[in-house]
Amino acid sequence: MNTSSHSAIIAGSTGLIGKALTQVLISNKGISHIYALSRRPLGVSSSKLSVLEHPNLDIPPFKPDDTLPKLGFICLGTTRKQAGSKAALEKIDLDLVVKVAKQMAESGVRKLAVVSSLGANPKSFSHYMRCKGKMEEELEAIGFEHITFMHPGPLVGERENTRVDEILIQRVIGAIQPVMRGKLRNYIPISDREVAVAMNQVMSKEAISCVERLNSVQIRQIAKTSG
Repeated sequence: MNTSSHSAIIAGSTGLIGKALTQVLISNKGISHIYALSRRPLGVSSSKLSVLEHPNLDIPPFKPDDTLPKLGFICLGTTRKQAGSKAALEKIDLDLVVKVAKQMAESGVRKLAVVSSLGANPKSFSHYMRCKGKMEEELEAIGFEHITFMHPGPLVGERENTRVDEILIQRVIGAIQPVMRGKLRNYIPISDREVAVAMNQVMSKEAISCVERLNSVQIRQIAKTSG
């Protein structure tokens, strides 16, 4: 699929990865237009950007002269601490993501890239990882031509609300990073921009398989080769 004749829609443009991805998409000359689904203004403007504001993140009907999006990006997610409860987290990381994905499919999206998490597994003992795994299962069942699930490790970037626990984890990992080998390298902190660049890149090429999952090592390599 050639992105040169397609527009894109992104949900989660105000989050850490979503902000970076919006800027990357704006800079991508191969994408003609971007629809940003958001609960509030983005604080960024571009002639190729249209903000779709809705409190429940529902995609409004497109106008007859609008170019329907063929590429979809979902960067929605929270933490147990931010959500306040397991049930509240599940409403965002599972229910909301599935709802938005279904609406994207109904709007014409054929290829989708979604930020999930390293360790996502529907049978995990961790509620968070279990939600991510169930989300992936439900999105696969929607019927997209292709889905890429991003499985980044610890994320670094400028957040609106600094997470003290993440800072501590990053410091610990930073100290032991020189001795991390094999699969442990997936736990080395990765930047929001690296994930954003990789998402843009994988959606700009022909899909080899219907579903792919990219870990931090793969994401970092794609971002590096993409410049």
